[in-house]
Order: sequence, then structure tokens, then C-alpha cells
Amino acid sequence: MTKIRWGLIGASTIARQNMVKAITAQPDAEITAIMSRDHERGQKFAAEFAIPMAFTAVEKMLHDAPIDAVYISTTNELHHGQTLLAAAAKKHVLCEKPLALTVAEATQMVAACRQAGVVFGTNHHLRHAPTHGKIRALIKDGAIGKPLYARVFHSTYLPLNLQTWRISNPDAGAGVILDITVHDIDTLRFVLDDEPVATIARATGGEMTPQHIPDGVMGVWEMKSGLLAQFHSCFTTKYAGTAFEVHGTKGSIIGRNVMSQRSVGEVYLRTETGEELVPTSHDNLYVNLVKLFHQAIRGEQKFAASGADGLRSLAVALAVAESSRTGQRVVIGD
Repeated sequence: MTKIRWGLIGASTIARQNMVKAITAQPDAEITAIMSRDHERGQKFAAEFAIPMAFTAVEKMLHDAPIDAVYISTTNELHHGQTLLAAAAKKHVLCEKPLALTVAEATQMVAACRQAGVVFGTNHHLRHAPTHGKIRALIKDGAIGKPLYARVFHSTYLPLNLQTWRISNPDAGAGVILDITVHDIDTLRFVLDDEPVATIARATGGEMTPQHIPDGVMGVWEMKSGLLAQFHSCFTTKYAGTAFEVHGTKGSIIGRNVMSQRSVGEVYLRTETGEELVPTSHDNLYVNLVKLFHQAIRGEQKFAASGADGLRSLAVALAVAESSRTGQRVVIGD
């Protein structure tokens, strides 16, 4: 099988901790190049992972390196321009969330990749967790009847090494809403196969971030089906744990410690017969993600979290941010 050759745009922490391993775990993949604007950082990253070529400019890498796909994990404000360059060079694109800082930019990214005929995916990793796949399957099988309410509890503590631009630079999309809440809405859309139509939210700042940058947010999404979903995302709690719950007319599904980059957590089903632990595998989320992206490149099936999904999650996250600023219910358009 011909190998899919990857170029990394950004020598990031997530690339180092998760994505390099996920790509190299595929029998049909190799990483041939990396781009970092910091020459020394890029050279060290390349040496650490035996990547043959290192660049300081995206255009140079796209032109000179033998690559078929790029993984973009730079700061949020750079995603838009880098995706457009990759699409123009006919490279498949897997981009970190949020896709951009505005709906207009994200829309342009989706259109550019569609016009170029390349696969455009959003790295919403939680879609690839076996726990969330199991919850989705249980709901589709009618295990809890009609879903009425949901709760996404993603209250965590931002590690010290990530407490840089994420908590201080609004121009890069700092704050918990574009970092964590954007994942929560995508996971909810995936599990419920439902769409948010409005939101109301309140945010806090000043514990870890400057006061004007949210480090915690709570709110409610109104879904198209009529379901109400409560959400809580934050950077500042060390011991809270995470949860994903769906409550229906015939039962409830409780996912404990499932909002994680690691494949951990348990799923419980509660019905009139009592509570049972649902058997769930613990495959690596990122390995699953890259495998599916390769299948999409080869035309075998669609990628789970498309660019359009990334656009939708961004639009909802921006609506949450607007509601938290204004105190008003915000309708989410099509």
C-alpha cells in the first residue's frame, strides 16, 4: 500500500504528545516534514522524531517536501491562512479546533478545501473515543427511550505548560470557550445526532486568566429536537473529574471521566432493572482518528469530524461567547 506522507504545521505540544505517535502507528503513514516558525524548535522536533525535513515557512514546505497531507496545530489565528495555502497546494488538511476565530474564515476554509478536492477534517478527538461511540450506539438502539436532557461536565485544570497564549492572548483565541467548550458541543452533536439552535451562558475570568478572558463557563444549549443540554467547561479545577450524561424517557446513560484525550472512563446504563456497567474498549483516540482520516483520503468512507463539523462547533462556541458577554439568549443560525 502506498504510504500517505504527512507534513506537520506546528511543533506543538499536542503533536508531540499525541499526533506523531498516532500517525506513525499507521502502517500506511510516514512523517516527512515539519514546519515551525521557530527554527531551533523545529530542528529539535525533527531530530526527536527522526523527521527528515524541517522548514520555517509553510509555503516552502508545501512546495519542497514530499507530502500528501498536513496536520495544523499552530495557534488558532494562523489556521485560516495555513489551510488556504495547503488547499491551494492540493494537500489534505487535518486542522486543530477551533478552525478559525470567525465563522467567515472557517466558511472560507471549508469552501477552499471542497473546491480543491481535498479531505478537510477537524481534530475533534472525542468523536473517536470508544466511550462516546458506545453512548451514541445505545441511544440509537433505544436503550433510554427518547432523550430529553443531557449534561456535559468538562471541568478540568489547564496544565502549567499550556498556560501560555491560551490564557493571555485574545488575538489567538484565548479562553476556555474556544479551547474546551468547542469540543463539548461537537461531542454532543455527534452522540445525539442533534443540532443546537440557541444558547444562554455565563462565564467567569480572573482565576487563571485576566478578568476579560473566560476561564470557566456554564450554560444551556437548546437542541433542534427540543432536548436541553447543560454544559460546564473550565480551566481551574484540579479534582472535579468529567462526565457526559444523557437522560431519556426509559433510562439514563452516565459516562464518567470520559471527556479526556486519553482513552479512559466508564459508561453506565440505568433503567428500571438497575444500573449496569457497559463493556467498552479503550482504544487510542488519536490512532482511531488518523486511521479514519486515511480511509477518507483513500475514498473508503467519510471522515467523522469534517471541516463542516468544525465550522458548526465554532459557530456554537462563538454564540456561547456572545451570550456570556451580553447576558442574552443567542440564536444559532444555519
